[in-house]
Amino acid sequence: MDVVLLSRIQFAVNIGFHYIYPPLSIGLGILLVVMEGMYMKTKNPLYKQMTKFWVKIFALTFAIGVATGLVQLFAFGTNWARYSRFVGDVFGSALAAEGTFAFFLEAGFLGLMLFGWERVKPGLHYFATICVCAGAHFSALWIVVANSWMHTPAGYKIVGEGMHARAVVTDFWAMVLNPSSIDRIVHVTIACWLTGIFMVISVSAYYMLKKRHHSFTKPVMKVGLWTAAIALILQLISADSSANIVAKHQPAKLAAMEGLYKTEPYSPMNLIGWVDEKTQTVKSLKVPGLLSFLVSRDFETPVTGLDQIPKDEWPRVNIVFQSYHLMIYMWCIMAAATLLAIYYYRKKKLEKQKWLLRILVATVVCPQIANQVGWMTTEIGRQPWIVQGLMRTSEGVSASVNANQVAGSLTMFVAIYILLFTLFIFLLDRKIKNGPEEKGLEEMVYRDVLKKE
Repeated sequence: MDVVLLSRIQFAVNIGFHYIYPPLSIGLGILLVVMEGMYMKTKNPLYKQMTKFWVKIFALTFAIGVATGLVQLFAFGTNWARYSRFVGDVFGSALAAEGTFAFFLEAGFLGLMLFGWERVKPGLHYFATICVCAGAHFSALWIVVANSWMHTPAGYKIVGEGMHARAVVTDFWAMVLNPSSIDRIVHVTIACWLTGIFMVISVSAYYMLKKRHHSFTKPVMKVGLWTAAIALILQLISADSSANIVAKHQPAKLAAMEGLYKTEPYSPMNLIGWVDEKTQTVKSLKVPGLLSFLVSRDFETPVTGLDQIPKDEWPRVNIVFQSYHLMIYMWCIMAAATLLAIYYYRKKKLEKQKWLLRILVATVVCPQIANQVGWMTTEIGRQPWIVQGLMRTSEGVSASVNANQVAGSLTMFVAIYILLFTLFIFLLDRKIKNGPEEKGLEEMVYRDVLKKE
């Protein structure tokens, strides 16, 4: 394999492994705000206990997320030096904003959130929890802004020529509010919420199966299920809006997502299928006209196919097609499991449905898979561009790095990440099996809470 492909694989491995953790931190962060807010309102120790338990899980994911995130900064300078030079002014302003708004909040209030329970007043501790949650969201916001600029560049001008060309920000807010940034920020943020929510649902279902921590688990499950239902609806709306932005600004990506080679009326939406890139055909179960309707709100209006785009600007169609549809399937599984769980919860029969509890335990992987394949769709769908319409991926790789060096470092990264992931799973498993501490809480308090629930 050549240095460009190896560098792409290495960056994908690095960012893919790192991206296991920030969505968990962001999703758990918003749930911590909800749970501690319930404690602040009711003063019931149960909600405080819920928050203290999930803070431990949050701290673990946050720590590994920060450590693995640092690798990305070095990867830009080592493997993608030409690209770094080209986008340095744009990324510098966005990442400076991340450092100012995100790291300040997280670093300033994380210790207080973790260790300040009995040392500061409840109101100040809750403020610290809100600040840490906000910091995690701000971090995601600025990263997505920078990435969105790569898809829909705005607020810039090109200075220099050839190898010395670089993009310079001329309008900071036009760069931040580029055509795809708002939709993508919303879509990514809701995906992060779902990641944390289904971690909570999964652990709660596990405790129900094991008949442990009953009084703790039931209200936690209630919070998880209802927040999941809201987030899933919001994500469906966000997905529709994001797809329309892609149709407008990156038609090649949308065509690949649906395996659409021909521009014709009643453009179909494929529910499941396989793309034969050699014959440029798709064997699938499709709904005629549905893609046209989703893009233009009219069944007949043609959607731009790959036949309208130069072939050297086509992405790898089948990979984009499969990753996009797998993301949709994950949403469907989460939605179906949530609806069933809410139905049985309201009937007070959820704890008896062991088959459903096992499914709920397994749903913890659904948002993680959706996150990974969602980014695959986004990034592979942009190829061959590293910055849409401005710089090709082959032009962004470092000139001084050879294939053997990249292969060697890739092997090292894989080995380290396997060890880190093993450690993460071990520590997470231990924390979950140890469960919430219930010392000092009277059983009668739990009974009172359960009556209200």
